Amino acid sequence: MAATLDQIFVLFKQWLVGFLPAPWQHAAGVLLCVAAIIVVFCTLFALAVLMERKGLGRMQNRYGPNRVGPFGILQPVADGIKALIKEDIVPLRADAVVHFLAPVALVVTVFMGYAVLPVGRNMVLVDMDSGLLFFFAMGAATEISVFMAGWSSRNKYSLLGSMRAIAQMISYEVVLLLSSVAVVMIAGSLSLPRIVEAQSHYTGVFPHWYVFMPWGLAGFAIFVIASTAETNRSPFDLPEGESEIVAGYFTEYSGFKFALFFLGEYVEMLSVAGLGTTLFLGGWSAPFSFLNWIPSWCWFIAKIMIWICFFIWIRGTLPRLRQDQLMNFAWKFALPFTLVNLMVTALWSFLGEGWLRWVVCTAILGAAFLLMGRLEMHKRHIGPRSYRYAE
Repeated sequence: MAATLDQIFVLFKQWLVGFLPAPWQHAAGVLLCVAAIIVVFCTLFALAVLMERKGLGRMQNRYGPNRVGPFGILQPVADGIKALIKEDIVPLRADAVVHFLAPVALVVTVFMGYAVLPVGRNMVLVDMDSGLLFFFAMGAATEISVFMAGWSSRNKYSLLGSMRAIAQMISYEVVLLLSSVAVVMIAGSLSLPRIVEAQSHYTGVFPHWYVFMPWGLAGFAIFVIASTAETNRSPFDLPEGESEIVAGYFTEYSGFKFALFFLGEYVEMLSVAGLGTTLFLGGWSAPFSFLNWIPSWCWFIAKIMIWICFFIWIRGTLPRLRQDQLMNFAWKFALPFTLVNLMVTALWSFLGEGWLRWVVCTAILGAAFLLMGRLEMHKRHIGPRSYRYAE
């Protein structure tokens, strides 16, 4: 029964395409998978927006959405309808074609990354040997759409916002990619399903997730920070800094085009959360061996939603960074520390089994963290933060 429930969507697809002639079955199966990905993750997008608005409301001692539908659960529907019927304004001097294609290109490239994410056991649209490279290639394509939006608007604020966004995305994409290389070194594969299978073993009831190893914990921490910056989430939401550049690269967007940017940002956040889950948190595997009876796709969705809750918590907690702080952290701390982590990962494999590699690798990473952190604080004369109140 548990195995059937775990594979229910795979079995349903096979049953459905079985009614079609054999030459059409493969294409129909692909179309069904694509439709399922769009429906499921657009639904998760609506749920994430509602969770964020309600969560931030509670953090700020207010209610949040509570008027449209029971407990405000239909607020995303109302927002979608408003975006559809809102007037679409295009600046007179804007390049209308590029202005239209920018949000479309963003959403399409983000959704293409889901093609290689294993959302459950035997549930991946394309199981390619270089799936991780494909995912990062699609993620890099979003920078083109951001530049298209800023350049085509013929607005200095939009162009400045797009340049800031591209600088930030390139900086943290390097860190994001290098933090993933450590997983590839240990798993020995660029295929995301193979990486999940490498973590699906247990010692007693405990899983062999990479996050529980010294190099994995360090890589996971850097991955989380870089993914937050890559998706322009607080405290790294400088491309949308309303105090300096109005609304960044989508200043001149309204109506459904703005809604597409909004959708693309959240869907990208879900996809990066799915990649982090796949690389470090065992993907669709259960956190304890005695919970394997729960369907694998349930675990994958649950882990993604925990990431979303973390992003919401960070947004409601931390203030926005300055541009120089953001870039300095990427190039002067995150990147060198990631390179040290790669060397530690190689040392982990070289030392073999035993307690020695745990001690050595943990000591090296701890020393690197303290040394780089202290040196950077000493150079900038950064001391403990103090608060003074008006008398």
